[in-house]
Amino acid sequence: MLKFTPILLALAYGLALYHFSAWRTRRELDGASTELADPRLRALTDRMAQALDIRRIKVHIYEVAMVNGLAAPDGRIFITRGFFDRYRAGEVTAEELASVIAHELGHVALGHSRRRMTDFAAQNAMRTAIAMVLNRFLPGIGGWIGNGLMALLAARLSRADEFEADAYASALLVKCGIGTAPQQSLFHKLEHLTGTAGKGTPAWMLSHPKTALRIAAIKQNEARWNT
Repeated sequence: MLKFTPILLALAYGLALYHFSAWRTRRELDGASTELADPRLRALTDRMAQALDIRRIKVHIYEVAMVNGLAAPDGRIFITRGFFDRYRAGEVTAEELASVIAHELGHVALGHSRRRMTDFAAQNAMRTAIAMVLNRFLPGIGGWIGNGLMALLAARLSRADEFEADAYASALLVKCGIGTAPQQSLFHKLEHLTGTAGKGTPAWMLSHPKTALRIAAIKQNEARWNT
């Protein structure tokens, strides 16, 4: 039993760290966000809510300059001020921003935030176990190898989540009559909007899939649904 104690402690530490991170994120979001109140976007989110048979979809603006959307661990949906400003400037259409909201709804509906808590704790325990084993043969560098392997695993899981959320968003956008064209067109703009093209980084090391792969998956899903 004693030999498993470090792994059990790592598991407990991972769970505690995740809960602390979720609490800190919630507190930051509470202090730096306001509810989105844009008539055009509200009309589009109401269409999505009707398709989902729910009363409404509440969206908040997170007051940071970066271009991003996020689903908080408590299920709330956020669009950053930077993204909203690009919409107000005409660089992003209302339908394109609605596709971001649909994507974040996918993360919530598919339980990605809740699953990440388990994944984070398990990866922390696996990292400790790998380091313990490898340090017997490679003293001093077993921990580095364990960290590297878990980083690759985390990136792969994150990419899978993104594909799933994209598919959810596509289905919702089709169902409510918006379609996937805005979703695809936004992906073409994202590298310019965010300034992070990811060039030179292998796809298997990125936490988000390559843009071309995401667009291709959306087209394949839509073609399959229409057959």
